[in-house]
Amino acid sequence: YFSKIYFRITNFFKRIKKPKHKLILGGVTIGVLLYFIPPLYGEGYGLINNLLNGNTAAALSDLPYNIDFNNIWIVIGFLFLIALFKAVAMTATFAAGGVGGIFIPTLFMGSALGNLFAKIINALGGEVSESNFTLIGMTGLMAGVLHAPLTAIFLIAEITGGYDLFVPLMLVAAISYAFTKYFVSNSIYTVELAKRGELITHNKDKNVLMMMKIDSIIETNFKPVYPEMMLGNMLKNAVAKSTRNIFPVIHKETQQFLGIVLLDDIRSIMFDTEMYNSIAIETLMKAAPEIIFYEDSVANIMDKFKTSDAWNLPVVKDGKYVGFISKSKLLTAYRKKLIEVTS
Repeated sequence: YFSKIYFRITNFFKRIKKPKHKLILGGVTIGVLLYFIPPLYGEGYGLINNLLNGNTAAALSDLPYNIDFNNIWIVIGFLFLIALFKAVAMTATFAAGGVGGIFIPTLFMGSALGNLFAKIINALGGEVSESNFTLIGMTGLMAGVLHAPLTAIFLIAEITGGYDLFVPLMLVAAISYAFTKYFVSNSIYTVELAKRGELITHNKDKNVLMMMKIDSIIETNFKPVYPEMMLGNMLKNAVAKSTRNIFPVIHKETQQFLGIVLLDDIRSIMFDTEMYNSIAIETLMKAAPEIIFYEDSVANIMDKFKTSDAWNLPVVKDGKYVGFISKSKLLTAYRKKLIEVTS
């Protein structure tokens, strides 16, 4: 829940272009939440400590309602609401441009959930330690949200000052991590790196591709032509001066990439002088089999070569032509980097 809420709210705020609008929406959201549930304000150390000490009344003392603390189900309901909306308040703060952390809100939410779970068991006739369940809840949330089960186990074990809870901590951390990993493959900290293809893993091939820079493999010795250029002009100023068999077609003023002309496409007419002033390049050009965008990762570039079965693909940055990347140069650079990394 914590991770899903974080990703959804963050993606929603990303669709809002103006920072002022983000700030207003985030401020209103947080203001409404704090008005109805004041314990959401701040880091939450007070609530965590009070729950660990078994002082539920002090933990919920900031609520602006007349709560009958003898009614355990009302207390459970408020703890649930606090846990439920803590993730919303934290993410709204981040997404709107505020500053905060993820670690303490995770402990906050885990302590509330662990405590209310113990209260439910006790209300149904069981007899368990609410303080211990508070600690176990913190472990479970930390292991799942941060994808750090060992950190969660040893941190909470250190907080308790002993290893009496070590087995339940391991059990809860393992279940939480496995369950969360199944539904959310990357943690909050690593998801952005994973989206950009910059997350280092145990896969050496992916790591090598991630370390390669696109600038080092772009070739710029291709002769560009323009759509209004005539065939004779192209043969004189491009074909005769180029060692390549592919020619990018670009807009003369804006440098916008429009398409390509292959030498094979004009081979049958290139010696017919009658065609030199009657055929324009725009009638000969065609779309590139794929376009590499400057911000593409090397892994994506590899996929584009694979799907297009091309040997050269144009590179475009902000719509403007930059150069070409050849499959042979890409593979050569990959082999060199692989040797460098594995040696």
